Amino acid sequence: MARAKVSEVWDAVVDAGALSPDWGGLPGTDALTHAQVMERLQSADLDEWASAAARVGFCSSPVRLVGSSLTVDRTSGEVVRQYASSDEPGGVTFVRCGNRRADRCPSCSRLYAADTFHLIRAGVAGGKGVPESVAENPLVFATLTAPSFGAVHGRRAHRRCRPRAGPAACCEHGRPTACFEVHQLDDPQLGQPLCADCYDYESHVLWQWWAPELWRRFTIALKRRLAQLLGADLGDIASLQYAKVAEYQVRGAVHFHALIRLDGPQAGDGFAPAPSEVTAGLLSEVVEQVAAEVTLAAAPVTPDGTTLVLAFGAQVDTRVVRASRRTDDPDGPLSAEQVAGYLAKYATKSATDTETRDNPHLRRLHAIAQRLAAQAGAAQDPNSPYLLLGRWAHTLGFRGHFSTKSRRYSVTLGRLRRARQRAQIHIATAARAGTTVDLRDLEAELLADDTDEATLVIGSWAYAGSGWANAGETALATAAAARAREYARRRACARRETQSA
Repeated sequence: MARAKVSEVWDAVVDAGALSPDWGGLPGTDALTHAQVMERLQSADLDEWASAAARVGFCSSPVRLVGSSLTVDRTSGEVVRQYASSDEPGGVTFVRCGNRRADRCPSCSRLYAADTFHLIRAGVAGGKGVPESVAENPLVFATLTAPSFGAVHGRRAHRRCRPRAGPAACCEHGRPTACFEVHQLDDPQLGQPLCADCYDYESHVLWQWWAPELWRRFTIALKRRLAQLLGADLGDIASLQYAKVAEYQVRGAVHFHALIRLDGPQAGDGFAPAPSEVTAGLLSEVVEQVAAEVTLAAAPVTPDGTTLVLAFGAQVDTRVVRASRRTDDPDGPLSAEQVAGYLAKYATKSATDTETRDNPHLRRLHAIAQRLAAQAGAAQDPNSPYLLLGRWAHTLGFRGHFSTKSRRYSVTLGRLRRARQRAQIHIATAARAGTTVDLRDLEAELLADDTDEATLVIGSWAYAGSGWANAGETALATAAAARAREYARRRACARRETQSA
């Protein structure tokens, strides 16, 4: 198996046979990194390094741990397995960094996206311990946006940006309020205000700061409205479940994508049939109505400031989701795979957008967030809700989680990760015994709670550092991960072609 992993590392190098300092196998690397790559590829312990890198999925910045662990039978107290980092090459154990951000670790980000996909899909069509009957409950895919804080350049479905009849008018600062360009995706003007002096930067930052609370109030108001429609306490006849991710728009404002599902009352394992009075279409209408009505009075930053009344933007989109495969009708209901793919993609990229896009508009939002935090500190009010705003300046004031769900929407990420660890143990055991294992037959066992385990793991570990030894090893691991992703994509395409044939 080690030789196969070494081949993955070599295959990641486009021109692996050109063993010279100026080879172009890993574009974007400097001469020193090239030298480090070649040193690793020709090292005597390449097999061990490749196997260690493969075990963490060629993570870009794995965590290095030192220590040991014992696996003990809960009943007899017998030691079933023992493991120590001293037995590994270099005396350390590598563990995935677990970063969901694609710009930090593509490998772990892809794994996080896959887990999110299965979490989302299970809440739409069942699976992973969720009954398939959940697909019969009303389900809506909603997008809630931020309001307008000023006119910005944008793409208008191949139309001109902001055309106006007659001569273009100007704002009070002498800048035109119209734009006749048809912007391309890579246009640096996208998201930039037509007039930065007219743009309400303070309200933008404060809306971001209160966006999580606005979402919380939206869910409360939605439950109350549904209770009114049903004429009873909602908890007695139904329950509202959701999975939500936040994504940055090109103007630097977050908007929420959410799957909202109506179940029956919370009893037993949940996922009971929803009341027949509420259809998916009616749920969609109620979501739009509540999103347009919910407001929040935000406290002023300084004692002499003005209280802002915050709300969601006027652009609220809701679509019914069905569990069956989507047809060619682009206006038809979304499928489980489609919406799960959407949210998984947003969950891994949303946190990076404000840092990877460097432009005057985002820099100004960052500066405004820092200034508002300084003003809140200068006011010397220990109860001010903005004292920690400076810590979130890098996210332009947004302090919420980028991916959240209600408790009973579906399986948790923790259970999925635990199931993957158990699956790896089964696979390794089968490989040593020379047998095969069908994980589909073991799904209930893999997803079982920790209390159902027949064994107990006792360990003592210490942090020894993060990352590979040098930039060359990091480049190799990242390139091998990219190669693995491309291989997986090709296999998926081949499977789809075979199924459609």
